Amino acid sequence: MTVQSATLPQQQTGALRALWLTALTMALVIAQALMAQARPDSFSDLVDKVSPAVVNITTSTVVARGAGPSPIVPEGSPFEDFFREFRDRNGDGDRPRRTSALGSGFVISEDGFVVTNNHVIESADEIIIEFFSGKELTAEVIGTDPKTDIALLKVETDAPLPFVTFGDSDTARVGDWVMAMGNPLGQGFSASAGIVSARNRALSGTYDDYIQTDAAINRGNSGGPLFNMDAQVIGVNTAILSPTGGSIGIGFSMASNVVTRVVDQLKEYGETRRGWLGVRIQDVTDDVAEAIGLEEVRGALVTDVPEGPAADGGMKAGDVILSFDGTQVQDTRELVRQVGNTEVGKSVRVMVFREGKTQSLKITLGRREEAEGAVPAAQPGADNGGETSSQEILGLTISPLNEELRGQLELESDATGLVVTDVDNLSEAYEKGVRAGDLITEAGQQEVTSMSDLEDRIAEAREAGRKSILLLVRRAGEPRFVALPVDAETSE
Repeated sequence: MTVQSATLPQQQTGALRALWLTALTMALVIAQALMAQARPDSFSDLVDKVSPAVVNITTSTVVARGAGPSPIVPEGSPFEDFFREFRDRNGDGDRPRRTSALGSGFVISEDGFVVTNNHVIESADEIIIEFFSGKELTAEVIGTDPKTDIALLKVETDAPLPFVTFGDSDTARVGDWVMAMGNPLGQGFSASAGIVSARNRALSGTYDDYIQTDAAINRGNSGGPLFNMDAQVIGVNTAILSPTGGSIGIGFSMASNVVTRVVDQLKEYGETRRGWLGVRIQDVTDDVAEAIGLEEVRGALVTDVPEGPAADGGMKAGDVILSFDGTQVQDTRELVRQVGNTEVGKSVRVMVFREGKTQSLKITLGRREEAEGAVPAAQPGADNGGETSSQEILGLTISPLNEELRGQLELESDATGLVVTDVDNLSEAYEKGVRAGDLITEAGQQEVTSMSDLEDRIAEAREAGRKSILLLVRRAGEPRFVALPVDAETSE
């Protein structure tokens, strides 16, 4: 019996190796093709899909003739009659005139709700919506929110309108493809493509959460949508950063997750209803954290607690808010957004750091719109101990508060504290913004009404091994905390 080898002949082995290499090469080609699909060959399908829901907005406003600039002519000059006649001939004298402005928007429901920027329609007497089909409709304002620069409009129509939906802006990543559409420079229904350049940008608003993009955005794009590749609106084009007034590739779109909350409230109430905690706050810095013994540099430092929800819930100036309604607080901006997005009247748990320990407070939120403009509560009165002389300490020249200083600084009769009368220009206090005329009301999170109070607080900070002491400084009633080093000896 003949025994055959279990191994393949050399020729067959070579053929299998060649086949394997061919398969590997094809797999690599397919993988590269799949990766290339992440970069679209064209945006045309996306444009075709969303264009019917994108609109041009034209607004008109009646302004007084005298509101514009006019030549300055000396009274009695022979040119006076000439310019009056020229103006009357070309502008109908002092009659009001109508001005127009252009912007963009997009339809979010088949029954005719339209989103745009508040600054596009602000003060407008008439708002005309032009659709991709060429049809024009007059719109009415349902509600506006200047804080996020969002406005909700409504047009009346018999037939259902094409519309687009919002996407989750929190899932947008830097580098993702996006497309902006709108009415740049009055050109109408123009598309531009780019990527998400940055996230969570803040410009000047309290509730800012902008997506930065290099998709071309110009004047007239305001209020238009920023789409992701799934045809969802993830931002409302609002602003550009440009020294020339034209696009240089730095545009900002308000994140859709901010816009949807505003739109829902405008649709339901015609106005926004944001939660209100009732505190004044500042960020926690390294030296502030060291001065109060806070291990982690985060949270929002409470500088003042006027009459309101926080005061009713037991919060105090000097508390550091570490968490709000179960969510950690990193800084003041994050806290403001968390509170504003919380339902008015909701009872929330707020974790604060106070005197070296954490404490839980239960606070029922008020409504910010009703509370804006509230006056902070005054500090309780106290005797200054009869001190009248100035002393130099921590780079500051400080005097106890007396009636003369109270009058000069226009302070309330029950105001207490120590007045800064001079600041050493080379001191850290000066670098941190302390100036003559400031009123120091607390040191080491305890009230101070005399120089001896301040010296005692400094001594206590040194004994506790602190490098800094936290001062509560008020200027024109506005409070803020400043941490100053205590390693230098005080001057007598």
